[in-house]
Amino acid sequence: MENRQHGYLPILYILVTSLGLFSVASCVAAELKRAKIKDLKLDGRLCYLPESRAFGLGIAALICLCIAQIVGNLVFWRSRDKTSSCKAKTPMISTLLLFISWISFGVAAILLGSATSMSRRQPYGKGWLDGECYLVKDGVFIGSAILVLLALGAMLGSAFTTKRRRKTQVEQEFTVHEQLDPK
Repeated sequence: MENRQHGYLPILYILVTSLGLFSVASCVAAELKRAKIKDLKLDGRLCYLPESRAFGLGIAALICLCIAQIVGNLVFWRSRDKTSSCKAKTPMISTLLLFISWISFGVAAILLGSATSMSRRQPYGKGWLDGECYLVKDGVFIGSAILVLLALGAMLGSAFTTKRRRKTQVEQEFTVHEQLDPK
């Protein structure tokens, strides 16, 4: 019955992994397509920067990252054993990995959001901030991709660690029941 109850988990793991890897690929593509200094046009004190393709790629990366993080955490909470008579706490390693996942997710989302926002069109006199044009520095999208991989790995590691611990507990309970059975 337990296999049937958690039969959709492998599909969710594949979905989360696919979304995370798509987010990484979008970050790498955004790094290659971001606006360069040669795209910047100056007119006296005013500047103009056209929208780069990194904007759409950054949005795609951010959406996939958010969906992967939410679904991945639902998988984590869903894979925890709630029916066990033994009220074992969540293992410390799973909690630490989940914490690392959320921190990495937060920093990656901030970096991606900022870099993506800077990749929009910056018209003369408006710019990105205070009327000035800003360019995304080299490596910001790549740094985001690394943080996405860290968040994905920590999240999946946390879910697998919890699942493995639950299997061990079930096997131990089965052994105890087998020993207590008077047959």
